Amino acid sequence: MTPAARLSAAIELIDTIEKDRVPAAKALKEWGTAHRFAGSGDRAAIAGLVWDVLRRYASSAFLMDADTARARLIGMLRLERDMDTATMAALFDGSRFAPAPLTEAEAAALASRSLKGAPAAIAGDYPEWLDPHFAKVFGEDRVAEATAMASRAPLDLRVNTLKSNRDKALRALAHLHAKPTPWSPTGLRIELSADARNPGIQAEEDFIKGGIEVQDEGSQLAAAFTAAKPGEQVIDLCAGAGGKTLALAALMQGKGRLIATDRDKRQLAPIHERLSRAGVHNADVRTPKGEADPLSDIRSSADLVVIDAPCTGTGTWRRNPDAKWRMRPGALEIRLRDQAEVLERAVPLVKAGGRIAYITCSVLTEENGEQVRAFVGRHPEFSVVTPDETASVLWDKAEDFAQAALQSAEGWLMTPRRTGTDGFFVSVLKKA
Repeated sequence: MTPAARLSAAIELIDTIEKDRVPAAKALKEWGTAHRFAGSGDRAAIAGLVWDVLRRYASSAFLMDADTARARLIGMLRLERDMDTATMAALFDGSRFAPAPLTEAEAAALASRSLKGAPAAIAGDYPEWLDPHFAKVFGEDRVAEATAMASRAPLDLRVNTLKSNRDKALRALAHLHAKPTPWSPTGLRIELSADARNPGIQAEEDFIKGGIEVQDEGSQLAAAFTAAKPGEQVIDLCAGAGGKTLALAALMQGKGRLIATDRDKRQLAPIHERLSRAGVHNADVRTPKGEADPLSDIRSSADLVVIDAPCTGTGTWRRNPDAKWRMRPGALEIRLRDQAEVLERAVPLVKAGGRIAYITCSVLTEENGEQVRAFVGRHPEFSVVTPDETASVLWDKAEDFAQAALQSAEGWLMTPRRTGTDGFFVSVLKKA
């Protein structure tokens, strides 16, 4: 496919996503199935165009003063890829498979319009109804923070210290230009360009043998801040597919008891194979059966309960740019109830002197600091471990991290703009 034909395909896909209200990943998969003539490079390039339009969905329409799929693509090419009008006109030439030529109105918009004076939600590319929530947490910085949340995310990996070390993994992945992450001592980062194909980490020998796992650096730090130790009894209450479970197992050095469970047993399906590949032998996966409590035999004995709480996922928009446009106000209210419920489930599990680590991949104060304050108000036997103490696990990087991340009385908030990670909130609560 020519570059111009890729643009036409992207316009078609964006139009489908808008009109049929279908998730972008599903639309891209179905398009690939229906257009088997398109090579892997074509599919990757088209996907890159679609994802970038979704990143710049509001601002591109504002720039072009039009909200069609074509207008959004043109606006994105200027805002995200800095393409000049002459280059654009050469692609939009109306030839076979190419988009129709730029209209006078489109050329005029490219020449005269900018984002100057655009409302914060448009300049930052997020739903307007979220603006009061973003203002609460970021204030005047909300456009800059949201813009970073709309950027492309790198591919982050965690070295599994049960099987490997970072130096060894760096050598094994040198051909992918992997570099150490700035904060996590076990993290690796591979930068991806707009049209880059997935580097195929799952086919790498280090991945197959369990030496590395895909995990954002923010998620790695969230696990590290729990301070899970060898010999402890640790419960991962919302284990899902097991990403943080694996990180906790490495922190525990395979010693102690690690229990993983989740209310949704379907989410747990991949965890068994992942634990086996990673060489984790001290994990006990508790799959719920009917209404029975899979943790009924555990009371007041856990050293640590980790809650990777169900949340709106606003911190992961870099990786799921269409999720923000599908998010509705009611989703926040549902998640707030879910979070309060899972915190209550953790209370009877923790022993005196034990800890609850509350983690979200959201940047919203309502899900983070406010949720923690409400919990401590209901349970005065718990107190917040100071964020400085929580971050001390970073040793010589703790002070720099404290300067970068957003600190509150309840915990740490990491963001793409401040820490170069996905958005994560971490609060550690200790029981008297």
